[in-house]
Amino acid sequence: PPAAPATPAANGPTLRLEPEQEEEELEEFLCPVQTPPGLVGVEAALQHAPAMPLALQNISLKHLGTEIQNTMYNIRGNRQAQGIGHGPPGEDPPGSVEPQRAEQPLPSNPGTPGKDPADSPKPTPKSSLTANLIQKAKRQNTTFPLFAEGLTRTRTAQEKVLALEQQVLMLTKELKSQKELVRILHKALEAAQQEKRASSAYLAAAEDKDRLELVRHKVRQIAELGRQVEALEQERESLAHTASLREQQLQELQRHVQLLMEKNQAKQQVICKLSEQVTRDFMQPPSQTPVSPGAANRDFLSQQEKMEHLKDDMEAYRTQNRFLNSEIHQVTKIWRRVAEKEKALLMKCAYLQAKNCQVESKYLAGLRRLQEAAGSECAELLRQLIQEALQCEAREALAEGVELSPVSEYDEYGFPTGPHYEMEDLKLLAKIQALEVHSHYLLAHEAVERPLRERWAALGDLAPSAELKQLLRAGVPREHRPRVWKWLIHLRVQHLQSPGRYQALLNQGQVRKHPAARQIELDLNRTFPNNKHFTCPTSSFPDKLRRVLLAFSWQNPTIGYCQGLNRLAAIALLVLEEEESAFWCLVAIVETIMPADYYSKTLTSSQVDQRVFQDLLLEKLPRLMSHLGQHRVDLSFLTFNWFLVVFADSLISNILLRVWDAFLYEGTKVIFRYALAIFKYNEEEILRLQDALEIYQYLRFFTKTICNSQKLMHIAFNDMNPFPMKQLRQLRTTHRERLEAELRELEQLKAEYLETRNSQGPAVPEGCTSEDEGEGEA
Repeated sequence: PPAAPATPAANGPTLRLEPEQEEEELEEFLCPVQTPPGLVGVEAALQHAPAMPLALQNISLKHLGTEIQNTMYNIRGNRQAQGIGHGPPGEDPPGSVEPQRAEQPLPSNPGTPGKDPADSPKPTPKSSLTANLIQKAKRQNTTFPLFAEGLTRTRTAQEKVLALEQQVLMLTKELKSQKELVRILHKALEAAQQEKRASSAYLAAAEDKDRLELVRHKVRQIAELGRQVEALEQERESLAHTASLREQQLQELQRHVQLLMEKNQAKQQVICKLSEQVTRDFMQPPSQTPVSPGAANRDFLSQQEKMEHLKDDMEAYRTQNRFLNSEIHQVTKIWRRVAEKEKALLMKCAYLQAKNCQVESKYLAGLRRLQEAAGSECAELLRQLIQEALQCEAREALAEGVELSPVSEYDEYGFPTGPHYEMEDLKLLAKIQALEVHSHYLLAHEAVERPLRERWAALGDLAPSAELKQLLRAGVPREHRPRVWKWLIHLRVQHLQSPGRYQALLNQGQVRKHPAARQIELDLNRTFPNNKHFTCPTSSFPDKLRRVLLAFSWQNPTIGYCQGLNRLAAIALLVLEEEESAFWCLVAIVETIMPADYYSKTLTSSQVDQRVFQDLLLEKLPRLMSHLGQHRVDLSFLTFNWFLVVFADSLISNILLRVWDAFLYEGTKVIFRYALAIFKYNEEEILRLQDALEIYQYLRFFTKTICNSQKLMHIAFNDMNPFPMKQLRQLRTTHRERLEAELRELEQLKAEYLETRNSQGPAVPEGCTSEDEGEGEA
């Protein structure tokens, strides 16, 4: 339906606000200032006005006025820019209107630059708010971009409605800007009130202590705001960096799009050329030599016959292909069933072989017990049975010629799979332990080892995480161990590494002989005498070990060389197989993982760790420590070497390398965990021994009897919890202070003894002849 004619007089009432709506608009527009308590009302009137220093007033009012001026300048600048930029191209800017309109007085603006905030106008009454809005609408009607000459009577009703709607939108935008200005002024007023309250509290303070506390509070607030500003600045820099990266990506994409468009254009040109050529060929076919109709018919019939033969061949090939596909499908199904059956048979065979190893080990253990308990009448029979049991494996291998999983004499790192004992009665025990190790390996291969290998294969790039920590505790597969160890070592010594450092140390050793070179040569032949890599005359490992130890003696002159470093370097060489990697592994252990003075001449930190371990044994295994205390057994003769060489001579290689996997990542806490776990693993066996000599004999080789690596790992990392590093540090600090006090006391006793000895003089008792006198008489 057509719109009703509207006149400015008729539209006037629609701009008026209802009383309730007017009150809500006014309340939202002028929200009450949050005045601090005690600054208004009767309480403020009864208080004496403190003499505020003029400088303090000037500072706060100056900043407040500056803030209001800057805010008004920005708002007015934005409004002018919007008025200029939003006009149509043919319109003049608002500044080019008639002089009479430009000379009209502007309404008072509370935020006009140059005015003091104290002179800002008070909120206008409710009744005048609507009138002001109407006056602004009338005044801005003359400068509206679409209707520069105002609303005329010749305009249609729709154009008038449109013009009024646009004016309403403009007034709404202006109202929003005014509200934003008022909000800013309210914030500034609240800040001034807060500053005034702080100044009043500062001047009203009775003592300097209270004033100092107020100043400190302000300083803390300033520091907190400064930190917030720094954080925002960092965030801004990161966002700017991200924006620059996105801009680079956008430019790269634009270049890529440009290349694609050029490529597409080239293709279009090629297509056009080919289309033109095809059109020309159709329009102008090439000239052909005339052919007789009979020859053409014969050629056509021969070509048709050949096509029929080809169709028959294609059909035959299709039939043959379908037959072969069905055959391949059947063969694939048979192969899959055979593979699954083979896998099941291999698992069953491994399980039966593990059970066979267990039965054989129990049989040998029974023979050993009979050997210990039987008399002379059965000794010969037992000797023959034991000899047959030790030689049966070789006979079976010769008779069968094939064995699925034989008990190998050496593992992949050259260590013997079972312990080596010189005594004849302990050789049977070594065979029992080798069978138990093989049995545990066979049983755990499918259930534990295969899933672990799959997790390591899917890990990807190495990064410190909880998942990596759990994987390292479970053990690293052999194929991943060199890569993982090199990454762990680099984490430890990246601040010490430099290109060519190892070669420079070797050159330094060639120029000048190190004092520790003689001791290194003596210890080379003592390094892992049961490992085939260090006992074979043609092996290169002894020479590599010599160079690594000499380089380290020049790298760390304060230590030089300490007995035990040869075994640490040898383990690193066996796993990493590179001299430089083994050298940095030794540096990582001695200089970053172990505490200071662990390998010094006094071995201070090593002695401290022994005392700490005694406290942990009392806490974790009180029953065992009580039993050992009753028989006066000192464990430090055994555990001191454990800590010094990280179990290099104590555990079988399969368990030893798992310990090192976790040790290189977590540090010395792993040594304490595994040392406690070893005693927990054999606790019942030790408690059954009731003689100190038997206990000492058992402790000589009891670590080699540990065959189940999964059980030992579970005890170390689960049964020994909680095991906080904070407790370990506290115990180390306490025992170090005690040890240093004991050492000072011992030095004092030595000094007193030497002083007493020197004061007595070299007096010879009566009736004795000195050596000099005896030589003179001779």
